[in-house]
Amino acid sequence: MIAPPKPHSPLSLVEIAVIAAIVVIWGVNNAAAKVMTEHWPPLFTAAARFAVAAACLVPFVRPPFPSWKSLLVIVIVGGPIHYGLIYLAFALAEDVSTVAVATQMWIPFTSLFAFLLLGERMRWPAMAGMLVAFLGVAWMTLDPHALGDWLAIAVGAAGSGCWALATVFARRAAAIPPLKMQGLLACVALPALALASAVTETGQWQAVKASTPLVWACLFWAGVVSSVAATTLMLWLVQRRETGRVTPYLLATPLVSILIGWFMGDTLTAQILTGAGLAIVGVALVSLAERGLRAGASTQT
Repeated sequence: MIAPPKPHSPLSLVEIAVIAAIVVIWGVNNAAAKVMTEHWPPLFTAAARFAVAAACLVPFVRPPFPSWKSLLVIVIVGGPIHYGLIYLAFALAEDVSTVAVATQMWIPFTSLFAFLLLGERMRWPAMAGMLVAFLGVAWMTLDPHALGDWLAIAVGAAGSGCWALATVFARRAAAIPPLKMQGLLACVALPALALASAVTETGQWQAVKASTPLVWACLFWAGVVSSVAATTLMLWLVQRRETGRVTPYLLATPLVSILIGWFMGDTLTAQILTGAGLAIVGVALVSLAERGLRAGASTQT
């Protein structure tokens, strides 16, 4: 068995490659979400993603289930509510880039909720980063072009807030392996989102019949590559390194989404890019200031 590296030793080439793979997978997944929601209703899209993920992850859902009350909040808020809002945001948006940036707000939201709900001390760099992040999102949203996506940005930010709330509750629960957590999320999210889609949406079967190979590829990417492969890579990584050591690197994810969005026809004005840059810098400041956070990066996206 290979011993894990010393905590403060430089990242190995393999670890750097794994971080890059996760960033690319999650960055592409944002674009995949946009493609799917252009063809399928958003809640149905989320349900389909978790149908695929559940088929892969159910074997990992085994007792024990510690702190089940907190766990129930985690899987409901972090499952159907979070993902329902995220896919709704991409369905409402004209562009991928702005929503991808808004979804990164879960990191400052986590710090804020930990301060409000758990009484954790908030360091001044984290407070400064939070202010910069929110100002960046606001500046990006006020761009004349992005302003048309203000509702999508708001819904995406609300979804990221739900993930932050789930992350805060996760701190009070015993550690749960990421694949087991993803399996629990899938088992709860699938029926909840399927029911919500059946009640509020129409045309699902017609949309499925009209689906192109690209849509099915995006579904595979979301359900298998993102939910299973990236989570497995993240699990391997955080078993070797502290979460706070690797989380800041994952902030490159929206940069991948912005680049892909540009190729998909996103309008990227100077104001949008400036606001996005400020938001990412602010989030990075919070992440670096809160290296001790057990952030939900290992089960995100």
